[in-house]
Amino acid sequence: MEPQDFRDIIYSKDETGVVTLTFNTPARKNALSAVTFLELFYAAEHFQADDSAHAMILTGAKDPKSDDPSKEAFSSGGYFNPDAFEGLPPEVLADIDMSDVAQKRATLKFYACDKPIIAAINGLAIGGAVTLCLAAADQIYLSEHAWLQLPFAKLGLAAELGSTFFLPRLLGFQRAKELLFFPERISASEAVELGIANKVVPHGELLSYAHEKVLQLIPPQGPALSIRAMKRCLHEPHMDALSEALDLENAALAKTMATEDFAEGMMARIERRAPVFKGK
Repeated sequence: MEPQDFRDIIYSKDETGVVTLTFNTPARKNALSAVTFLELFYAAEHFQADDSAHAMILTGAKDPKSDDPSKEAFSSGGYFNPDAFEGLPPEVLADIDMSDVAQKRATLKFYACDKPIIAAINGLAIGGAVTLCLAAADQIYLSEHAWLQLPFAKLGLAAELGSTFFLPRLLGFQRAKELLFFPERISASEAVELGIANKVVPHGELLSYAHEKVLQLIPPQGPALSIRAMKRCLHEPHMDALSEALDLENAALAKTMATEDFAEGMMARIERRAPVFKGK
């Protein structure tokens, strides 16, 4: 799959070699389907292999129907509606592993990438969208209007995308459990205080700030070989542990998705009410 084949994301490269990867399904608040993650896998693969691509910025598309920056979405998390698969060629459908709910393939591909990546979170970021940034991005910058949430427990689900690997290492086990077990909203400033993100930026300056910072990591301003070498040294010792965590998450997701509690969690989300769980 090549970037021109993507339909859920936009892959664009400027004259400086900076790739901007944009989640581009604003009608569903840029929610991430299995198709989106397939495209993300190939985007990361293409980016790493392209010698003229030096760095990447991740962001979300603005809703063309709204001018309110406080309503923007980076990504609203997982998208499970089967309409995500409509119109796909058979070879693309065959390439999607529906058992990989934790998205091990895409997560490991991004984590193994040694080129610098910055996430510019322009609005709400929920669930796997948060953890994707922890796996993929070397720096995370937030709009002043952004907020984060890890709502897996509200849905009766286990966590995904290496959440159980990254969060304890960033926050410690007790705080990681707090965020996963009690899924409250995390404001942009709280995310920086926790150590999940690096900086809060005025909304209108977010992308330009991310571009300014990423240019400092590539020639002529930045020593790309040094940056990439340090990134490999930081990431490679943890690849096996991340892979094992993703396997455990996939097993836990398979179990929790077969429960009545998951069905109740999803229905409560659709009906915009508090779930009533049975422990079944």
